[in-house]
Amino acid sequence: MSAREQPGAARLAGDGLTARLTVGWQETGRPASLREHAGRYGPLPQLRHGRHGRAALADAVTSAGLTGRGGAGFPTGIKMRAVAARRGTAVVVANGMESEPASEKDQALLARAPHLVLDGAVLAAESVGANVVHICLPRTREWLADVVLAAVSERHRTGLDAIPVQLHGLPHHYVASEETSLVHWLNGGEARPTLTPPRPFERGVRRRPTLIDNVETLAHVALIARYGSAWFREAGPAEAPGTMLSTVSGAVAEPGVYEIEVGTAIADVLSLAGVHPDCEAVLIGGYFGTWHQLRAVGGLPFSSAGLRPAGGSPGTGVLVALPPGGCGLAEAARILGYLAGQSAQQCGPCMFGLPAIADDLSQLASGRPEGDPLGRLQRRFAQISGRGACRHPDGAVRMASSALAAFAADAHAHAQRRPCLTAYRGQRRAAMLPIPRPWAEGEWR
Repeated sequence: MSAREQPGAARLAGDGLTARLTVGWQETGRPASLREHAGRYGPLPQLRHGRHGRAALADAVTSAGLTGRGGAGFPTGIKMRAVAARRGTAVVVANGMESEPASEKDQALLARAPHLVLDGAVLAAESVGANVVHICLPRTREWLADVVLAAVSERHRTGLDAIPVQLHGLPHHYVASEETSLVHWLNGGEARPTLTPPRPFERGVRRRPTLIDNVETLAHVALIARYGSAWFREAGPAEAPGTMLSTVSGAVAEPGVYEIEVGTAIADVLSLAGVHPDCEAVLIGGYFGTWHQLRAVGGLPFSSAGLRPAGGSPGTGVLVALPPGGCGLAEAARILGYLAGQSAQQCGPCMFGLPAIADDLSQLASGRPEGDPLGRLQRRFAQISGRGACRHPDGAVRMASSALAAFAADAHAHAQRRPCLTAYRGQRRAAMLPIPRPWAEGEWR
């Protein structure tokens, strides 16, 4: 396994208050054993017997204000209660796919604290009345599967978990991490998403009520079960409590995964990683995220509420600083080309709309457009938004439209066949954002 496929270094931000998920990560540089894990966090809490006893954890998670850390930011306690309220035996799915190319937080967490994630998954399963936990990982990361499997085996040898844990390797498409994709694959189908009801909490894996949570979210559940909702709220603002893992890259001296308090100012998070003093723009949230001028968002809290006025969202906790002299339009065009190739090929907006947008944006970025690329892009955005078989085209359009807004002056200059200053100077711009190799067509099972 190449070094490039290994997770980046974990950075501990601020004082000890923020080191919750990342406690002890720097001590050994390897996965924590069950003994080391128990030494850091204490024994696995035991939920009280009976429906009311099991519901206590969902109540605590709700009171803590924990929201999903996988991108959507939905209240975790509400999801747990919804699954527990359905008839039939539930299923829990831990989503460790991390299909976002600019994010490394989930693989870093699983690689260094697998037992914390497993604690949360098993406790969530007990709380909602599930009898199995499925852990979904990309099959391209065999090294990570080995780490998690070793942790599962260690727990099995000690008889720690009453609920079985099963590990699965799925095809590593961008859309394969969507919760309906996971359900389809676990039910024997292909890892393609859909907006068609029923939702997983109603009828998911094997037609059972299914709780699907990101692995970081489940790690927070494990901490809330141990220390309570009041403790969880000691970090972060009242409307968005807790800590979060953020992957910071681009024009920074120390790229890596940082644990920060939710609501930390964008500029402060970038400063932790040693952002270049002349950085002017940032991609927030990942490839389904949004581009912004740093001067406009640097003082905003890194939270859903804090970024909402600017039209942004934390997404998967990604921050990418655009290097001085870099072309945001060129980076956005590369992302669009990747996203167009990652569609599930289930609807016209993905099959035809995204490649057309990618082509228009690429022409614009090159400074050699045909006709009116800005006008075509705006028309295509309106035609595609809200019309896909899943959320994939909406996310791609959001990222592309944000690039046109954040780099409006550049876009108009490029449209008039005036490329970036670096092109005038004969400099070759190095690509900044990672673009994974595409899986072969048909590799959805």
